[in-house]
Parts: sequence; structure tokens; C-alpha cells
Amino acid sequence: MENNLHFQLVQPDTSLTDFVYCFSSLQNFSNQHQAVIIPNGKIDLVFSKTKENQLYIALLGLETKPKYTQQEVSNFFSVSFNPLAIEYVFNCSIADIVNTGKLLPSDFWDFCIDDLNDFKEFCKKVIQKINALLPNTIDERKRNLFQLIAASNGEIPIKELSEKVFWSQRQINRYFNQQFGLSLKAYCKILRFQASLPHIKEGKLYPQLNFTDQSHFIKEIKQLSGVSPKELHKNKNDRFLQFLVYDQL
Repeated sequence: MENNLHFQLVQPDTSLTDFVYCFSSLQNFSNQHQAVIIPNGKIDLVFSKTKENQLYIALLGLETKPKYTQQEVSNFFSVSFNPLAIEYVFNCSIADIVNTGKLLPSDFWDFCIDDLNDFKEFCKKVIQKINALLPNTIDERKRNLFQLIAASNGEIPIKELSEKVFWSQRQINRYFNQQFGLSLKAYCKILRFQASLPHIKEGKLYPQLNFTDQSHFIKEIKQLSGVSPKELHKNKNDRFLQFLVYDQL
């Protein structure tokens, strides 16, 4: 890969999969000036090291459009959280940081710059912290809600979802807007987009999921990635970092 971009991905133990999607490491990122981060329905906690050996820790909200980055960092480690973690790990709302993020204290969770020297040890430390923060019980409606949405790639009707988790449609939408800053429909659109990416990577440039037609498919892919399915498939200069995931899953 050009510029020797080095990517690693570690999936969590099954006990954490409701809360954590993966841990990742991206090194030699500073030369990837045209990199594009596209919506994936996850919330990222990013630990980045600058060329001046400074540590920056940021919590990134959900994204509804592509993000173009020129970060001058030598490497970064990140934890991609599933939405359920926002309430049960972070105990907060991220409604105010859609398509953006916020810097956290440089000693957040007792991390320091040296923790970015060893990815394996970094993962261990994060796992210990998450396990210490998780409560003994959680609302099973919410656990089931996200499991059903994920299993259907966002294509489950809200009426069916409401009936299966015994939670009204109005309450579900209120929860999404208050907790994440977007509607359930908008979130499900992101998951369907993500489910389309492996097909696009393989060169299947027509709908594999429940899009209305080819025109709808192209419009939605372009809205969330910034380019057509054909351009996304080409992934010129490895711009779309999300495609790195499919090489390691």
C-alpha cells in the first residue's frame, strides 16, 4: 500500500460485543492526506500521537456524511463502540457531536503517551477499563433493540422492532434523537450503507439489499460516501479507510 500505511484490527471477546465493535491501529497515517472516513454507525474513541509526541484523545459522534481528514499524526489507536456503549460505558449523550467530536482530557481513563507504543497492551488496558465501568444490569429492551437492528442491516421496520422489544415507536425515536442526535431511520440508513460496502468492494455495483431501485442505491451511496458506487469500488489511492476493515475480518 502506498505510503506504507499499516492497519491492525482486533475484535473483542464475546462478552463485550454488545458494546465494542473493534479495536484498531493505524500507523503511518500522516501521509494519507486525502483519506476519507465514511459513516459506519459506530462511535470512535481515538487516541492519537502527533509528530511532536503529544497525546490527543477524542470522542467522535455518529456520522451521516463523509469526513475528509488531513490529520498530522504519526499513528493512532482507536476503539469503535456500538451505540449501546454511550449510555452504559460513557454515561452520556452524544447528540451534540453528530458529524464532529470533542477532545477529552489527555489523561482520560488514565492513559498516557506511552500507551500508544504497544497495541496489544493498549487493548488490554481499554478492556479492563470498560469492564470496570459496565453496570451489573442493563435495559434488555435496548440490548435487543440494537441486536435486531444490526442483524437486519437496518432493514427491520420500526413497527416490527417496536413489537419485538415491547417499546413504542415514539419512545424508540425519542431515545435515538436524545441519545445520538439522529433518528432511527437515519441510523438504519447508515447500517444498510455499511452492509453494501463488502459488495461494492467486490465490484457488485447494483443493489444487494432492500433499495428501491438502482437510482436510489446510487443516490444513497453517494450521499454517505461522497462518490458513486463505481468510484467507491475503485478506492483510488486507498482513500476510503473503511475498506481496510474487510481485509482483516
